[in-house]
Amino acid sequence: MIKEEILQLISPPGDTIQETLDEIGMSQAELAERMGRPKEKINDIIKGREPISTTTAYQLEKVLNIPASFWLRRENEYRQRLYELEQQEKNAEALEWLDRFPLREMKKLGILPNTRKKKELLDPLLRFFNIASPRQWETIYLAEEMSVAFRTSLVNTNDPYAISVWLRKGELDAGNLLLRDFDKKKFRELLKEIKELAYQSPPDFAVRLQKMCAETGVAVIYTPTLPKAPISGAVRWVRNHPLIQLSGRYRTDDHFWFTFFHEAAHILLHGKKDVFLEDVEGSPMEQSKEEEANRYAARILLKESELREILASKELTEEVVLDYARKFRTPPGVIIGRLQHEGIIDFSIGNHLRRKINLFDETGRLVTN
Repeated sequence: MIKEEILQLISPPGDTIQETLDEIGMSQAELAERMGRPKEKINDIIKGREPISTTTAYQLEKVLNIPASFWLRRENEYRQRLYELEQQEKNAEALEWLDRFPLREMKKLGILPNTRKKKELLDPLLRFFNIASPRQWETIYLAEEMSVAFRTSLVNTNDPYAISVWLRKGELDAGNLLLRDFDKKKFRELLKEIKELAYQSPPDFAVRLQKMCAETGVAVIYTPTLPKAPISGAVRWVRNHPLIQLSGRYRTDDHFWFTFFHEAAHILLHGKKDVFLEDVEGSPMEQSKEEEANRYAARILLKESELREILASKELTEEVVLDYARKFRTPPGVIIGRLQHEGIIDFSIGNHLRRKINLFDETGRLVTN
């Protein structure tokens, strides 16, 4: 709402109507009678509370002998100036909202233009989120009620601004993928091939994984983490397709593949309306579904029977782990991680068997080979 003192700086077309009435000695009541309009409506028009419509403009032309085009032009100029003043006030608030985002990293990723002028960042940020104003961002990402656009709330997370950027970047990048219609059965069957991809770990595994999943209608997107948004992965449905978004945060193959299969489990086991954010404190989550996804991912990477066979070994040397990795077609780092998680070996043992994964170069672009 524009402040009253600012409103007084611009003149509504009603001022011109009143000046004309004063010149010809006509009251508002008589004008209303001659126009066939209620007195209250005429008063609202004169005070600027009611816009001059095309019908009103032609009525004024007949009664006051001033062309309708004049009244319509006067009305348009007034409303435009009013809008400009409203935008000035809103922009002042919006610049405060802008400062809450990780602007430097967003520029680095090409989300925002590389300029120091904050006013030049506001429109690109609004366009990035496809919203009209910061108020709509709050409705989508902070409101406790489920939003049509996001279906969950980030209000209790450490930094909803950075997290919302990370998630939105994934949605936009997913829109650039060529996806087939989602086929749940084919995706479930594909997970066996993806496990073999995880074992072989070719240099372009990330690109291959993305293409394989796209054939079953699943979008896989890689997005670097942002300051104050230490998120490992997320899964939700966007435009009739499941979207798995990964950050490669821990940069080791066991963490990467467990996160992927965990998100895949959510797709296969849980509903389309669910939104799952991994490693985000304060995000709404159902513990039972998270545990179910954990068990599913663990079984794909290393079955319980395979784990028992490993545990039956007389000693767990590096050579033994590598032999079982070849036998079960499971990355040795995944076996080490599972043994550490089960408390069978210390967390300091075997870490060199984990393969290092760096999804992004120094500019934040995906490494493709």
